[in-house]
Amino acid sequence: MMRVPEKWLSFFRWFGSAWAFSLLMVLVVLGLVVERELSTSSYQARFFAHLASKAGYTLGEGPSPSIRFPSSGPYDDRLGYTELPAFIDKLAGRGFKITQQARLSEDMVRLVDAGYFAPYPEKTQSGLSILDCHNDSLFQERYPQRVYKSFDDIAPILVQSLLFIENRELLDPDNPKRNPAVEWDRLANAVLNNALTTITGNGRSPGGSTLATQIEKYRHSSEGRTSSAREKLQQMVSASLRAYQQGEDTRAIRRQIVLGYINTMPLSAKAGFGEVHGLGDGLWVWYGREFDDVNRLLKDVDENSGDLSEPGQLYRQALSLMIAQRRPSHYFEASETELEQLTDSHLRVLGGAGVIPPALRDAALRASLNRRADKVPAEVASFVAQKAANTVRTHLAGLLGGSRLYDLDRLDLSVASTLDAPVQRAVTSALRELRDPASARAAGLQGKQLLDRGDPARVVYSFTLYERGRDVNYLRVQTDNFDQPLNINEGTKLDLGSTAKLRTLVTYLDIMARLHQRLATLDSTQLRALEVDKKDVLTRWAADYFLAAKDKRLAPMLEAALERRYSASTGEGFFTGGGLHYFENFKPEDNGKVMSVRDGLRNSVNLVFIRLMRDIVHHYMFLTPGSSARLLQDVDDPRRAVYLARFADQEGQVFMRRFLVKYRRKTAQEAEDLLVGGVRPTPSRLAAIFRTIAPEAPLDQFIAFVKRHRTPAIDPADERLIKLYQQFAPGQMSLADRGYVAGVHPLELWLVGYLRSHPGASQSQVMQDSRAERQAVYSWLFSSRRKQAQDKRILGLLEGEGFAEIHRQWALTGYPFDTLVPSYATAIGASADRPAALAELMGILVNDGLRKPAMRIQSLHFAAATPYESVLQYKPGSAERVLAPEVAQAVRGALRLVVENGTAQRVKRAFVRPDGSIMPVGGKTGTGDQRFDVYGGGGRLITSRVVNRSATFVFNVDERFFGTIIAYVPGAQAAAYDFTSGLPVQLLKVLAPKLMPLMSAAPDDDVSPGACVH
Repeated sequence: MMRVPEKWLSFFRWFGSAWAFSLLMVLVVLGLVVERELSTSSYQARFFAHLASKAGYTLGEGPSPSIRFPSSGPYDDRLGYTELPAFIDKLAGRGFKITQQARLSEDMVRLVDAGYFAPYPEKTQSGLSILDCHNDSLFQERYPQRVYKSFDDIAPILVQSLLFIENRELLDPDNPKRNPAVEWDRLANAVLNNALTTITGNGRSPGGSTLATQIEKYRHSSEGRTSSAREKLQQMVSASLRAYQQGEDTRAIRRQIVLGYINTMPLSAKAGFGEVHGLGDGLWVWYGREFDDVNRLLKDVDENSGDLSEPGQLYRQALSLMIAQRRPSHYFEASETELEQLTDSHLRVLGGAGVIPPALRDAALRASLNRRADKVPAEVASFVAQKAANTVRTHLAGLLGGSRLYDLDRLDLSVASTLDAPVQRAVTSALRELRDPASARAAGLQGKQLLDRGDPARVVYSFTLYERGRDVNYLRVQTDNFDQPLNINEGTKLDLGSTAKLRTLVTYLDIMARLHQRLATLDSTQLRALEVDKKDVLTRWAADYFLAAKDKRLAPMLEAALERRYSASTGEGFFTGGGLHYFENFKPEDNGKVMSVRDGLRNSVNLVFIRLMRDIVHHYMFLTPGSSARLLQDVDDPRRAVYLARFADQEGQVFMRRFLVKYRRKTAQEAEDLLVGGVRPTPSRLAAIFRTIAPEAPLDQFIAFVKRHRTPAIDPADERLIKLYQQFAPGQMSLADRGYVAGVHPLELWLVGYLRSHPGASQSQVMQDSRAERQAVYSWLFSSRRKQAQDKRILGLLEGEGFAEIHRQWALTGYPFDTLVPSYATAIGASADRPAALAELMGILVNDGLRKPAMRIQSLHFAAATPYESVLQYKPGSAERVLAPEVAQAVRGALRLVVENGTAQRVKRAFVRPDGSIMPVGGKTGTGDQRFDVYGGGGRLITSRVVNRSATFVFNVDERFFGTIIAYVPGAQAAAYDFTSGLPVQLLKVLAPKLMPLMSAAPDDDVSPGACVH
């Protein structure tokens, strides 16, 4: 064996020693570097500060190509950041466009795309803010509600206690570059304990999170929890980036971390309040403590503070919240004992460590938490005072897809509305004051046809005002004195009386404009050759007008149409709406007059407009020359059968719905008893009933049925029962005949039998399965010998088609409901309306026939000063022409006469400009006395129940401002009032001075006092 030379052995020993020494020196140096880094964070500070400085964002014009929105996280959810893409899409469909949006730097995009949370100065408080048209605050919510404004405001003992429990080295002043996201000894201990727990499966490992990483977790991690080591790393890196945004020195940031944590730590949720965040809200919600008490009692507490019983309890409660934030839902839903015991143990540790004075510790140990047991009392908020804000909030909730107001109020969102807050407040205050009889008297609201009867406090007043803009109509005021969340302007269906005459007049003149378009170019020969049905008097009048007129322009024709004359007589009966009706005028002295349409509108004469509506309906019924007349004259016209089948189906459905209400939720026996109980039970009637409701039942069941319902005149053993059983078999007698014998509507008989075999059938099922029976019941109507009865029913259907055409025109001008009552009474209010819809109609008139969008929100500013910042402005499409300009102008002229010398004269000189000139006013009044009347034979009134009473004035001022004002009394109490439309007219006169600051500013004037910012 060969021996290694000694010199080589010496070399190897030397080399090994040198290598070991070098390695040792490297490890020593590395250890020193690591030790220095662990204590100073110098290299981390340089790295993260450099990275954070490049991760920026700016606000640019138009949509951003680089924006990134968070996908989850309680904070991002609550402030609406995660929902912003969906919000923007919904708003785009409602006319809003992005005008500005955040642009992220390339480094910020890379960080976010890598899964880290965007580093930016996050908001402690946020919430919905609404501005009025002057950019002044109209509404503002801030959550959390109770916060410390600065670090120095926090009682030192609370800071010391929090840091001792959660992050002891955070405020170390000796290391200005310390990374607050990591506390290495605490992290190492947590990792070791977590490993042991994983191996043994015993115990719970303590957390290693600093306050900074906890904030990242409960704000941005899914459900505010850490689900993996990767997610923990995400939180630590994100917290580090956020900590070094202002540079390498983190001392100021670390104080802000403490402030942010105390203000925003999650503390579960409580009924009556919602989610709870931060110490201030937590003390109020869970213990009923006023936030001002915290610093007053704890700011300078020490050994010589005297009686410490109250500071001791308050400190105990504050400490319990710091403890409970780790598992808030658990601690606040569990027995209070568990949190009491945990708080006691912390008090002893804190006292033993010298964090709190012994006297405070002992006082806190003697106290109890006294958790609030009941709901958090809601702040008393007047719905009246918040009407303007609620108008915007409700509209905004609809724009964003039906968000709850609770969620809406927590969004990081500023809304610029079109409302004029000073005028809104002045009008709201005036309306509220009118509940006082003395104020009502001083305002001139007491007198004949005003408030000479009834309690003024029970009258609801509602007011809406718009301003005509270049492309939109601006909502300036919308308020009422109804101290409930209901919006009377938009959330009701009211009988607004003679305001329907305005809609009728618009329809009438619109027909005239269409006839002008059709006939104005025809020569006299063509006009004389026109085939016009004798009942289409409007087309006949137009043709005659053009035969005589030299000026064939539309405006003169409309003026002539307004001068067409109608009788105001009440002596004529009108067959409409399926029956014969008589109508009355408000003033009996009008009954014998014949007057123009213009005068009929000015004096609100009912019979003029009943007859005008008849002409309008007949115009649409007989518009195609000869078609309807031929249908009524020719008994062999195949269309008659189609119309009669429609009538049978519609009429049958009416009765079927009525009977469904009667027999709904009844057992078969209950339905049978109810049916038989309504007739005199003769043998024939009982047989007709039984063989219809139980057609397959055997004879013995029929005899048993007779026994149940027998009277002394019926002998169950009588052989006639067998004959009756056979005679009334379904195959022997029609359903209509069996109904006639039974004295019961045949469809009622059929339904009771149907429900026996189809219990729980829906209305749609019943209608589907009763089609043949509905036709069969009216088979008599199809006989050619019944022409008069047929004509009556066909006319009713044709009338319905006429009203469908009228509804189409009304809908174009803003009518809010799907159908009209097919009766001439629609001309005087039978089809109801809404104040907001009437205001829209007036807006069309002041805009010369253009239907412009109504604007109540000008812009939406989401997430200001964040990487998600988005500004959207309302950019509606072009206005829709729904009336000829000449029609709108002619109607406005007629409405001015209503104020000049008609039913609204009170307000003629109400609006006075600063130079003393009078603003012209036009409008239409209406009084609604809605009742539920029950009539007997011969038209005899049996009962009359008052439903509500209303009086309305739809108006325009200077053909620039327009709106509605309504007085309304709901329910049976309305019977105590007899006010008419003079009441809202007088009220507008009272409100006029309060509206002048807005109205006296020139259009598009942004600088004059009282002017809105456009």
